[in-house]
Amino acid sequence: METNYVKDKVIIITGAAGTFGGLVARKASALGGKVFLTDIKEEGIRLLAEELRGSGAEAAYYPADVCSHNEMFAMAAECKKVFDRIDVIVNIAGTMPIAYIADHEKAWKAWDLCIDVSIKGTLYGMEAVHDIMIEQGQGQIINLSSIWGNFPAKGAAAYIASKASVRIITESFNKEARGKIKTTVIRPTGVPTGLMQSVINGEGNVGILQDEFVEWKRRAALKAEGKVPQECLDPNSIQLWSLPPQYLADNIIYAINQPWGVNISDITVRASGDLFML
Repeated sequence: METNYVKDKVIIITGAAGTFGGLVARKASALGGKVFLTDIKEEGIRLLAEELRGSGAEAAYYPADVCSHNEMFAMAAECKKVFDRIDVIVNIAGTMPIAYIADHEKAWKAWDLCIDVSIKGTLYGMEAVHDIMIEQGQGQIINLSSIWGNFPAKGAAAYIASKASVRIITESFNKEARGKIKTTVIRPTGVPTGLMQSVINGEGNVGILQDEFVEWKRRAALKAEGKVPQECLDPNSIQLWSLPPQYLADNIIYAINQPWGVNISDITVRASGDLFML
C-alpha cells in the first residue's frame, strides 16, 4: 500500500465555496487531510464544512475575501488557532473574464476583479501563511495558473496576464523558499468548472487556438447540437476533448501527497484531444 502523505496535513483551500474548490476539499478530506475552507460566500463553505464533518472529516471554515490583505491574514490566524499549524494552502479562487479589448465597456470591471483575485488574492494567500510555515520549518503553497499564462494570445489579455503573473510569482518565490516552503504551480487547460460562468465573450477562446479555429467552430457546433461523439467525452479515450474537473483535482492532491522532501513544482494537465495546446 502506498504511503498517504495527505493524512493529518492542515490544508487551506481558497475559493472553497465553488464547485471545484469543494471537489478538492472532498478529495483531501477523504484521505484524512484537515481542511480549512475559505471563500467570500460564507453559506457555501459553512455547508461544505458541515458535510465533511458529517462524514467524519476534520473541517473548519472562515469567510474571507482573497482581495483583502487583512481578511486573508485573519483567515490564516484562525486556521492556526483551530488546527495549530498550516501545512498547505491551495489558492484556487479566480475568475475568467475572457473578452477582447474592444469589449472594454462591458468587461473592465470584470477585468479589475480578475486581476485583484488572481494576482492580489494569490499573493495575499502566500503572505498570510508565510511566517507560520517558516516558523514551523516547512509548508507547501499550491497556486492555480493556466496554460493561458504560457503565451500571449488575442481575446483574453487580462486573464492571460493574471495567470502569467501567478506562474511568475510562484516560480520567483520558489527561488526564495527552497528547503523551507515547497511551491507548486498548476497549469490546467480548458476544464468545465464554475470559471466558465465569468466568460464575457466566448469568441475570445479562439485567440489561444492558433491554427485550430475551424476545428473549434466545428466542435462548438456539435456541442450546441448535442452531437459530440461519445469517444470525445470519455476519459478513457485518447480523443477526449475537455478535461473533467476531477482529474485536475486529482493532480492537486497528487502534489500534496508527497513526502516533505519531494516537491512537484509544476504540473500541466490537459485532455489528450484538447485544442488548447500552448
